[in-house]
Amino acid sequence: MKRYFSQVATGLVCSLTLAAASTSASAATDKAKLVERLQDAQAVITQIMAAPDKGIPSSILAGANCVTVIPSYKKAAFLVGAQYGQGVVTCRTPHGWSAPVFVQLAGGSFGFQIGVQGTDLIILAMNDRGLQDMLKNKFKIGADAAASAGPVGRNAQAGTDWKMNAELLTYSRSKGLFAGIDLDGSVLSQNQDDTRVMYGAAIPFESILKGNQATPDEARPFVRTVATNFVQAKDENK
Repeated sequence: MKRYFSQVATGLVCSLTLAAASTSASAATDKAKLVERLQDAQAVITQIMAAPDKGIPSSILAGANCVTVIPSYKKAAFLVGAQYGQGVVTCRTPHGWSAPVFVQLAGGSFGFQIGVQGTDLIILAMNDRGLQDMLKNKFKIGADAAASAGPVGRNAQAGTDWKMNAELLTYSRSKGLFAGIDLDGSVLSQNQDDTRVMYGAAIPFESILKGNQATPDEARPFVRTVATNFVQAKDENK
């Protein structure tokens, strides 16, 4: 009998060891995907800033409180469309730009187009109210937060009333073309699973974006790229 229980205990230990190893490997794989997402987001910012005449006006960059980058936002449609993407967001704090929060953007669309496309998206919070929206764990663009397709170009003069009313400015890049985009109806929310993988715990959205969390080494290149471009724009518009 003792031998039987010994064999059971040994088997249980082996199973737990294998499960732990599997979980560890899965976490490593998940983290590698998050690092890749950060690298993709960094590349989107770098590439858009490399073409100032066709990018986000420096006056807008200078005033942005938060920036969300969603690389390769997917939109598929077969009568009823669906949209989904994963990205990262960072906000200005008194001590620089915050560590990133991992987010997901989901929405729906109706139409008769058939196909799938990937689009890079950028969402900028332009005032205190937009910042407060970004600090929420979840909000609906256009309903909870007023949004507008952002103007493009170095010398673009926003002939609209976005300066007074738009909390968020939204942009897209597809096949090399960069333009404002309407994201009304889409829902932006924190991806708590990804946050747990990167930070080791489901740290609240607001705490990270207020600068209360140290930036992980893997995220520093992305945050540095945002800071370099947005701070430079602010200096140019003093």
